[in-house]
Amino acid sequence: MELSTIKDAFERVVKKQKLCFSKSQDVIYQVGCEIEQTLTEILSAHDPTSPVDYRSVLADLKVKLNGIGSIPQLEGSHKELNVNLSKYTKLLERSLNSDISKAYRYVDFDHHIVTQMIANHFYREGSFNLGDGIIDEAGEPESTILKSQFMELHQIVEAMKVKNLEPALNWVSANRERLNQIGSNLEVKLHSLQFLEILQKGNLASALQYARTCLSPFASPPSPHKDEVVKLMGCLIYAGRLDSSPYSEITSPTHWEKSMEDLTRQFCSLLGQSYNSPLSMTMAAGFEGLPTLLKLANVMAARKQEWQAMKQLPVPVDLGKEFQFHSIFVCPVSRDQGSQENPPMLMPCLHVLCKQSILKLSKSSTRTFKCPYCPAEASVAQCRQLYF
Repeated sequence: MELSTIKDAFERVVKKQKLCFSKSQDVIYQVGCEIEQTLTEILSAHDPTSPVDYRSVLADLKVKLNGIGSIPQLEGSHKELNVNLSKYTKLLERSLNSDISKAYRYVDFDHHIVTQMIANHFYREGSFNLGDGIIDEAGEPESTILKSQFMELHQIVEAMKVKNLEPALNWVSANRERLNQIGSNLEVKLHSLQFLEILQKGNLASALQYARTCLSPFASPPSPHKDEVVKLMGCLIYAGRLDSSPYSEITSPTHWEKSMEDLTRQFCSLLGQSYNSPLSMTMAAGFEGLPTLLKLANVMAARKQEWQAMKQLPVPVDLGKEFQFHSIFVCPVSRDQGSQENPPMLMPCLHVLCKQSILKLSKSSTRTFKCPYCPAEASVAQCRQLYF
C-alpha cells in the first residue's frame, strides 16, 4: 500500500480532531455564557421588596443548558473522531510490517567498535554518565580522549547559551592556526557577538575599547572581514538601543545559534569526528532503507540461505542526499561498484558503464557494440574513463 493512502487517512484524522476541538470550544463557550448571565442576574438583585426566586432562576438555567444539548453535540463529534482514528489504526496495522526481524541478517560485528560508537554517541550528546555505563558494562577501556574533548565542547556550548563567550574565545585562540588552515571565520564571529553584547548594555567606552583590541586585526587588508567590521562600527551610534536601529538584524538570537552550530561543527572537524553522530546517521539510514529491505526479504523468503549468504543487494536502496558522503558509481548493468580495477567509462552517447561491462558487451576490443540504454553504437577505444 502506498504511503499516500496512509497520509490521506492521517490527514482525515487530524481534520476530525480539529473539528472536534472547535465544537467542544463552542459548546463550552455557550454553557459558560449562560452560567455567567445567571450569576449576573443573581448578584444584581439587591431590592428587598422584590426578592429573586433563586429556584426559578436556576430552573431557567437548566432549561437553557438542556436546550444547548452539549452532551449530544460532544458525543457526535467525538464519535466521528473515534471512527476515523479506529480506521487509521487498522490501516497502519495492515500496511506496516511490525516484524522487522525478516530484514535482519547476521553480521559478525566488531563488538569493541560498536561499544565505542554507542559510548561516543552519548558523550557527543552530553550524556556522560550513560556513556560511562556502556563502557563499564561492556568491560571496555574508557575512551578518555573523546570523553574529555566532548566534555570541553559541552562546557563551551553551555556557556554560550548564557552568552558567556570566554570559554569559546579561549578555545579559538588555542586552535587559531588549525582553524585558519580550514578557512574558519569563527573567531571574528565570536568577537562580533561579544562586541554587540557590550554595546547593547549601553557601555559605549567599553565597546570601543573592545573593538580596538579584538576587532581591529580583522579590519586591516587583506582580511576578508573588513566590511563586516565597518558595519559593526556603525553600531556604535546606537549604543543601548540597537534593537530599534537600522542594525537590529545583527542582534537576532539566530546569530548566537548559528555560532554555536559553527563552533560545534569545527570542533568536531579538528577532533577528526563528523558533525552528526555516526550512530544517529546509521540508524536514520537504516530506517529509510528498511521498507526496501523488508520487500526484498519477503521475495527471498523461500531462498533463506541465499539471502543470508548474499554479499551485495540485488536492488538499489535509495537514500537521501544527507546520506551521500562521497561520490560512488554503481554500474547500471552489472550492479558492481566502481573501483580502480573496474572504473566508470563514458561512452560517446554519454551513458556510463563500468569497464568490465563494456568489455563483456564488446566481446573484443575492436568490435562495436550497442549501448544497452539507447540505439547508439560504440567501441572500447571510443570510451573514456571518468574520475570522481
